[in-house]
Amino acid sequence: MRTLIIAEHDGQHLNEQLARAVTAAQHWQQPVDVLIAGAQPEALAAQIAALQGVNSVLVASDAALQHPTAEHLADIIVPLAADYSVVLAAHSAFSKNVLPRVAALLDVNMLSDVLEILDRNTYVRGIYAGNVLATVHNQDATQVLTVRGSKFATATSGATAEIKAIATPAAPQGSRWVSEAFNKSERPALTAAKVVVSGGRALGSADAFAQVIAPLADKLHAAIGASRAAVDAGYAPNDLQVGQTGVVVAPELYIAVGISGAIQHAYGMKDSKVVVAINQDPEAQIFKIADYGLVADLFEAVPELTAAL
Repeated sequence: MRTLIIAEHDGQHLNEQLARAVTAAQHWQQPVDVLIAGAQPEALAAQIAALQGVNSVLVASDAALQHPTAEHLADIIVPLAADYSVVLAAHSAFSKNVLPRVAALLDVNMLSDVLEILDRNTYVRGIYAGNVLATVHNQDATQVLTVRGSKFATATSGATAEIKAIATPAAPQGSRWVSEAFNKSERPALTAAKVVVSGGRALGSADAFAQVIAPLADKLHAAIGASRAAVDAGYAPNDLQVGQTGVVVAPELYIAVGISGAIQHAYGMKDSKVVVAINQDPEAQIFKIADYGLVADLFEAVPELTAAL
């Protein structure tokens, strides 16, 4: 049998977690194919074909896939699944939207956010916001899962996999893409940044968040993140939320400013290589996660740190 990976992209760039999903797929020791669906995905398909470990790239090209819905992608994936024992993707909002529908149509279970693959159908995944690791055995004939990219190495380039065009079914009529809006920024994308500076509720206001966090992030060429409490208070937009209900990041350096370190937030950043915490409360939970901690007034410490860089 074979493994099928579902590629995520924005029409111009691949989600960099795809290369990590390719590495995860090597655990089954069987041929790995990657499906990419889009309006004109040929250039991206060529990038996928260069990844070591990819056997072939399946290309579903159709104008209706300019903004694909989960329903349309499921209609493409489910017929293909008969030839695959594993269907997987990197864990993201995209895959959490598509693969549960695929699993339901195949009448199999789906495992999300897999941290480790022990054998062909046994996995380790976090529960209770990652505070408990559960070993799960899935006996379904088709394994459908998402993997946390930060737990796997990045596949290297240099291969020349075969690229195949596949038939694309017509878009279903039950749902359609209407519009989307993004917060544009010159800073690195939160999920891809090597350095992330995150602010919490202790900043007190949106103005303070911008005045304290942004200069430090700019000095470090870092992405900006926020705790759920800061987002709920209106200090930062939703797409900057780091945590269980937001974005999961694993940068080389994560600086938590005025963040208490609640379980929900820790879930989204505890895989960071180095964690630095600045908080006035010496009992804050974030210090249990941090590699380096500074008990100080953030309104004094952060500007001093920024000035010293």
